[in-house]
Amino acid sequence: MRFCPFAQRARLVLNAKGIKHDIVNINLKDKPDWFLEKNPLGLVPTLETTAGQVIYDSPITCEYLDEVYSEKKLLPSDPFEKAQQKMMLENYSKITPYFYKIPIGKKKGEDISGMEAELKKKFVELNADLVNKKTKYFAGNSVTMIDYLMWPWFERLEVFELTHLLEGAPELKKWTETMLEDPTVKATMHSVDTYKVYYNTFLEGNPNFDYGL
Repeated sequence: MRFCPFAQRARLVLNAKGIKHDIVNINLKDKPDWFLEKNPLGLVPTLETTAGQVIYDSPITCEYLDEVYSEKKLLPSDPFEKAQQKMMLENYSKITPYFYKIPIGKKKGEDISGMEAELKKKFVELNADLVNKKTKYFAGNSVTMIDYLMWPWFERLEVFELTHLLEGAPELKKWTETMLEDPTVKATMHSVDTYKVYYNTFLEGNPNFDYGL
């Protein structure tokens, strides 16, 4: 779970809002019974409150945290603006599979040029969104929920050898550079070298979730 981008979403929100918490990492290939009893779907992140309430799925968990811990709101209060962020996230969810399919296809010796072209097109569309909004971030000039929910996959671009796909998307590239300077991002990220070792074990079919501990 330490290397899971979906779990990282929750860690970003917890850190950004300064919420005190404990993290229990599990082996995603061999989920313990106690975890599945709390969350039969086995999804991460899974949040358990002090009252024993269990919430899972990354967007739901992050929105819950933002509502319950109302200091430093990450989601807008305006219903339309909040809906816009949710629509953007829904669109982005169609992009994330490329981050896995391309490296796996490359390792198998498959032709990945078509998938790379598709992902590059998606990046150009995200770039156009930033250009049209004339903002540093995807919902204004300060970081908000949508930026944190999108970020984990961009953090792994170099590891997946996909940074060249940012060519032709200068505003998106600038966004990634700005996000790298965000204190919350710095506090929750792994080094490129650490990611590379982990993802090599992942691609070999035996992920080492404990690497770096």
